Amino acid sequence: MRRRILAAVAALVLLLVGAGVLLAYVRGADARALAGARTVDVLVVVEPIPAGTPAEQLADLVSSEPVPAKAAVPGRVTALSDLAGQVATVDLQPGEQLIAGRFAAPDDVRGPGIVEVPAGLQEVSVLLDPQRAVGGRLTAGDTVGVLVSLSDARTHAVLHQVLVTQVQGAPVAAPAAEGTQTASSGAGPAPTSSLMVTLAVTAAQAEAVVFGMEHGALWLSLEPAEADTSGTEVVDPTVIYGKDFS
Repeated sequence: MRRRILAAVAALVLLLVGAGVLLAYVRGADARALAGARTVDVLVVVEPIPAGTPAEQLADLVSSEPVPAKAAVPGRVTALSDLAGQVATVDLQPGEQLIAGRFAAPDDVRGPGIVEVPAGLQEVSVLLDPQRAVGGRLTAGDTVGVLVSLSDARTHAVLHQVLVTQVQGAPVAAPAAEGTQTASSGAGPAPTSSLMVTLAVTAAQAEAVVFGMEHGALWLSLEPAEADTSGTEVVDPTVIYGKDFS
């Protein structure tokens, strides 16, 4: 009996000693790892942030996360207050670190490839396949016609001489000088993805554009100032073969 007790005590002592040694090793490993990879806090994008988003709206779109110091990007933002009064100049995707160089004052955002919105107008954007946007040849400063084709087999050119303020997904050209019409980009490979075309419109025109996108198909035609826009009407199966389109 006495030997069994002594054996049990010895086993318990060995167990405690082994656990202590293991714990000391683990703590030492953690310390060595931290010594070789100091961490710093960075702001990381957790939800897509479109270009133009004000810094004041970023609180729910980013989170503070620790990363190894070597992985921290130069110019990183450490506090959203550092971006007060600024907006994102590019689209930001989840996983990116917030960088000060991707933000600027709103007045500094517009540059080549973007034209100012005329006073009294507003902007609306449409996402179109290249063939619905003149093969992707549109550039900021062009004027376009807006055609709406509904599912009940009716098509009509609903708007004319609408100013394009920006085209994303196609080569960017310098904005047109005031009172002039830009030439569309030269021939080249057609875009293989959708284009985001932003138009300067009145409130009533915005309604027509959104209606066309929501309830049918929308097409844009390159419509320079000298283009003849007369003679349009609602085209349906009753007139498509009988109308003189010359």
